[in-house]
Amino acid sequence: MLVGFFECLRKHGLKTSITELLDLLAALDQDVVFASVEDFYTLSRLTLVKDESQYDKFDRAFAEYFEGVAEVDIASAIPEDWLKRTMQRQLSDEDKQKLQGLGSLEELMRQFKERLAEQQKRHAGGNKWIGTGGTSPFGAYGYNPEGIRIGQEGSNARQAVKVWDKREFKDLDEDTEINNRTIKLALRKLRRFARTGAATELDLDSTIKATSRQAGLLDLQWQSERHNAVKVLLFFDVGGSMDDYIYECEQLFSAARSEFKHLEFFYFHNCLYEGVWRENKRRFNGQIPLQDVLHTYGSDYKVLIVGDATMGPYEITHPGGSVEHWNEEPGQVWLDRVLQHFPKAVWLNPQPQERWPYYYSIQLIQQIMQGRMQPLTLEGLSSAINELA
Repeated sequence: MLVGFFECLRKHGLKTSITELLDLLAALDQDVVFASVEDFYTLSRLTLVKDESQYDKFDRAFAEYFEGVAEVDIASAIPEDWLKRTMQRQLSDEDKQKLQGLGSLEELMRQFKERLAEQQKRHAGGNKWIGTGGTSPFGAYGYNPEGIRIGQEGSNARQAVKVWDKREFKDLDEDTEINNRTIKLALRKLRRFARTGAATELDLDSTIKATSRQAGLLDLQWQSERHNAVKVLLFFDVGGSMDDYIYECEQLFSAARSEFKHLEFFYFHNCLYEGVWRENKRRFNGQIPLQDVLHTYGSDYKVLIVGDATMGPYEITHPGGSVEHWNEEPGQVWLDRVLQHFPKAVWLNPQPQERWPYYYSIQLIQQIMQGRMQPLTLEGLSSAINELA
């Protein structure tokens, strides 16, 4: 059962295993869903897809196997303006009853191929050609008891016997502009759960066992809640050229705060020096010595340094190189101290990676970080998480 569907998923590149297929079959055996294509779609995607980036591949495989969606290339032969929604005829129930199908799928496909070969222009509201809003068996936004739906957004009369979705499928792009949701998905790879705190959550398995030992007398057992035990330190470069990347940093900060219970953050400008701060309004009179940070937080913390690394090289290599104050020691010295104390540390750079070769300061930071600089994209964030894990 569903072996053909499983093979179709594998053909479309999904990493679905036999174990997930058996889970789906077990759920169907327990009547988790019944007699609903939409519910089956949701259930099968839940059990068979391991990563949200695979959703589009799953949709294509599902459509091909269950809805008769053929390869999208055939629709590319149809000009886009033929399928634009303009007018749509309003048919009465009596008009609809007069319409008849072509009698078989074979005849439908034969005539469809003929229309593709013969049609020269757009048609709307008609009953023969590929078009929109009419009673032709071919096209979009019309009505026919047995037709081929092409290029229509969503279903209309739910009468199509075959569907060509004229849309371009696009996988979730790992280099796309990041947002709060996609960052959360990437950060979850760093999760490591542990039970901490007071025992406030019902432990169902232990309760059942304890109740059984008491000959049916209810014996409630409690356990601590599970929390992400990973500890994270975030250092954000602020001001200057980083103003161009406020949105990306805000999204990263918001996602990190929701994903990690143990999260601490600090601000700096251009490069880490002897002082960092928590509030930008106290940037000059409320700094926290970086040495105190190193003494306060253990080496088990994961460190993310977020900055475009765009500065004068002297800020990194020389005392007094900072543009805002006289630094007694070069930025490189402080970065080395951070890396020695926190072996799991990466630098996330929001500046487009193709620009990196033009900045000597970026090359210097890359050397200090021993190559652990990643772009602030989904792919870069995933690589950074792998470095930290």
